Amino acid sequence: RGRVDNFVKCPACFWLTQVKGANQPSFGGYNINTLTDKLLKREFDVYREKQKPHPFMTKHGLGHLVPFQHPDLEKWESSMHFGSSSRHFNTIHEETQIKFGGGIDDVWQSTKSGTLYLVDYKSTAQLGKNPVPVNLKGKYKAAYKRQMEMYQWVLRRKPEGFKVSDTGYFVYVDGQHTDIGGMLDKGSDTATMKFNASLLPYKGDDSWVEPALFSIKKLLSRKTCPQHSAQCKDDNKGWHAYIESVKKAMDWKKA
Repeated sequence: RGRVDNFVKCPACFWLTQVKGANQPSFGGYNINTLTDKLLKREFDVYREKQKPHPFMTKHGLGHLVPFQHPDLEKWESSMHFGSSSRHFNTIHEETQIKFGGGIDDVWQSTKSGTLYLVDYKSTAQLGKNPVPVNLKGKYKAAYKRQMEMYQWVLRRKPEGFKVSDTGYFVYVDGQHTDIGGMLDKGSDTATMKFNASLLPYKGDDSWVEPALFSIKKLLSRKTCPQHSAQCKDDNKGWHAYIESVKKAMDWKKA
């Protein structure tokens, strides 16, 4: 899923990575974000076992949904091993022979129709003086929406023949600091950070996914690098400037 998103953002960077093996420097993991995902999963797992809606779901008008139970759910969550077996969260696009998938955060199911709803956990913290309610606006959050659409596309292709809603949900937790004096718990060697929790619905459209796979298949057989996208040059100014400075320093005429 991440590689397909890289293709959408810049075919040149995708080609350089997948065909030539030239990866951009990676950053360390975001452990706090991973931990909030883990804790949210534990929270909803309690109600998954009960097959009842979490009070947070009921509060937001989703009392007809419950966390989905499936024997392969734990495998579906394993993004690093998504291709290990057909029981993981993947599908094979027969026309291109691309195995495509990833790792989901959660799925909720309607108790009335059996329809499935993809759910993604997100966490953030706003450091400004006047934080605003979280939303799905902005350039980098477009990747969140594409992720949701890609996972809807994969889930629809699983052999069980699931009915999947176009609507997915982002459970968004936002670390707070305004009017908060600190975080050390009195009389204890523990600290507590407060988060606001929001539920953001998103209506996806996965019609772009299959055409993207056809384009990727064609790109993988290309002998020369395509042009970098305008967005890539804008988002990665420092990276592109670094490459150009290295080329100049090494007197590379072709690269």
